[in-house]
Amino acid sequence: MPAAEQHTVSDNSTDAPLADQPSGLHIAMERARAAAEAVRGTTSPNPWVGCALLTVDGRCFTGATEPPGGRHAEIVALDAAREAGAETAGATAVVTLEPCAHHGRTPPCTDALIAAGVASVVYAVGDPDPQVSGRGAAALRAAGIAVQAGVGEAEAAEQLAAYLHHRRTGRPFVVLKLAASLDGRTAAPDGSSQWITGPAARADAHRLRAESDAVLVGAGTVRADDPALTVREVPVARQPLRVVLGRAPEGAKVHPCLELSGPLPEVLDELGRRGVLQLMVEGGAHVAGAFHRAGLVQRYVIYLAPALFGGVGARGLFDGPAVPSIDNLWRGRIRSIAQLGDDLRIVLEPVTSRDRLRP
Repeated sequence: MPAAEQHTVSDNSTDAPLADQPSGLHIAMERARAAAEAVRGTTSPNPWVGCALLTVDGRCFTGATEPPGGRHAEIVALDAAREAGAETAGATAVVTLEPCAHHGRTPPCTDALIAAGVASVVYAVGDPDPQVSGRGAAALRAAGIAVQAGVGEAEAAEQLAAYLHHRRTGRPFVVLKLAASLDGRTAAPDGSSQWITGPAARADAHRLRAESDAVLVGAGTVRADDPALTVREVPVARQPLRVVLGRAPEGAKVHPCLELSGPLPEVLDELGRRGVLQLMVEGGAHVAGAFHRAGLVQRYVIYLAPALFGGVGARGLFDGPAVPSIDNLWRGRIRSIAQLGDDLRIVLEPVTSRDRLRP
């Protein structure tokens, strides 16, 4: 999808403007999320945001945040409307994230919305960034603009999970990627491990790399497998930062890379300071086990191949001590299961205290 796009009421089942339809705001929010999804991986460390501007003549102009230093989604949508000769006064702006109200690389979006004369702003998720955090909504209301929050909140929060986590904690959202046989093994006794999964699963793993700001492995994996850790299977706007825990040998394919050591929480703090919103941890088993046992993983993406090692000796997903008893078993929540070629992708997340309170 281009940075800006125009829709008309002919896209809908009624001739009434979207803003006047009972489900119009949700339709507009879906368009805003679609615009945001198209720029995922190009806007970091800024959030990937979409905006749908509903003008009084019934047209809808969508925009998405540009790479750092470029326009935010609201400005892209406003500019698209002006270029088409549409009147922005009285329009409704539907945005996936609360508009910013501070000067960063660009001026505040709230100023642009106020100057454009929009009548109302609808956003899905409040921005936890201390520079925003309610200030955007307050600035709009102070200018006499009607503000509504929470439309499509769950879907937008999922789309922006990495950004929201980073702004709340200062650390990257950690995605642990694992690939194994159906009996939970990642390598043969001799250490050979490549190509457990098929091409579709490998391409999907490269998509995860493309969405991440950094990819991390341990120095042992670099010595054993010499991975390049680049995105090759899917188009990419920029390659993720390559991070090695420990020292990478000279001449390793992973160079140039960032070499870090020390306690994992401190490693995450450093990456967070560097603007890494999403960190993909690719292993090996020692590093994966360390992140898992420390409770530092926000999402597990596990690819299972229809293959069996068939006995003892093959290596498991994690190195290190297991829980001592079934009473200590770690349990998560399966978010999705998808078939990719002959393989399965399981997305798993930790069970939070909030989840435990649900009926």
